[in-house]
Amino acid sequence: MFRIHTENPGDAVEEAYYRIYRERMSDVPIHNEALSVAAVDFQKWQGHWLGIVLTPWCMSLLLVPGREDGWETPGDNQRRFVKFPAGDFAFLGNVEPELGEFHSCGLFSSMGQFSSQSEAMLTARAALAALFQASAAPATTEEDKKSADEPSLSRRRLFGLGPKK
Repeated sequence: MFRIHTENPGDAVEEAYYRIYRERMSDVPIHNEALSVAAVDFQKWQGHWLGIVLTPWCMSLLLVPGREDGWETPGDNQRRFVKFPAGDFAFLGNVEPELGEFHSCGLFSSMGQFSSQSEAMLTARAALAALFQASAAPATTEEDKKSADEPSLSRRRLFGLGPKK
């Protein structure tokens, strides 16, 4: 189910994730009751829509088609790597009735570390900003140069929590 979103898909994202909460996640014990579903700062990026969905159970980057040109279809639950200045990130193919096909990249799968919706929203916005910042120091050894050519898939590195190269 492929759908082009010519307008910001934020409302459709929230509608889909509220439904997911009601139908699939309502009795899962990992919810942070201080949080609710929110579509955060969806913006055009390379002709598509990029933003974050915040829920009581997870926070994920979403990529939603804004045009047919340049959209890759990995298939439901299949990976696709997307290059950002901060590195390459693995997105999974998804389909929901409200959105059609979209891709998601999990940032947090437990939301217990957030004490409020505003704290989670600030983190989401910081994650989006960090996505467009180039990786740290250049490689200096042969080993570093080899690993610098490999995809940087660590979400911990995105948030500055992992080892620096």
